[in-house]
Amino acid sequence: MTDRETQWQPLRFCSRCGAQLAERVASGRLRPACPDCGFVVYINPKLACGGLLVRDGEVLLVRRRHEPGRGLWCLPCGFAEADEPPEAAACREVLEETGLAARVAGLLGVYHYTDDPRGAGVLLVFHIACDDLGPLAAGDDADDLGFFAPGALPPISHHTHRRALDDWLASA
Repeated sequence: MTDRETQWQPLRFCSRCGAQLAERVASGRLRPACPDCGFVVYINPKLACGGLLVRDGEVLLVRRRHEPGRGLWCLPCGFAEADEPPEAAACREVLEETGLAARVAGLLGVYHYTDDPRGAGVLLVFHIACDDLGPLAAGDDADDLGFFAPGALPPISHHTHRRALDDWLASA
């Protein structure tokens, strides 16, 4: 089974009654479903949120400390908690990975992905503003950070981040 197939079929047993799952058509698609209790597994995307911060025409990027994409660069980002508004998740991720207290200044774009081994998802990238661009400190999932000019971007870790950067450049 490929990684792509694995993310679409992550469960073998029903989380409600423990029976082995089978497949059946539900809501117009073949889905994992429990033959005993009828529970249908809907494989929903994860929600990731990130921030695009620009200073003097340069964008802030962080280098990934962990896989996927270890050693490559991306926007400060991460998964939202179930009880966390996306804007708050983006600001939290910027703070955790850069040390900057940020606020959302608008939505740049919405990007769907299916190539992450942790599961399919949707990345919301927000324009970020900071009142104080004081000391930067790579933290959490980042092991380095820096501001980069559009013509001097380092290797980018994920196609969704590349698309977001392309959208930013097209709008500049």
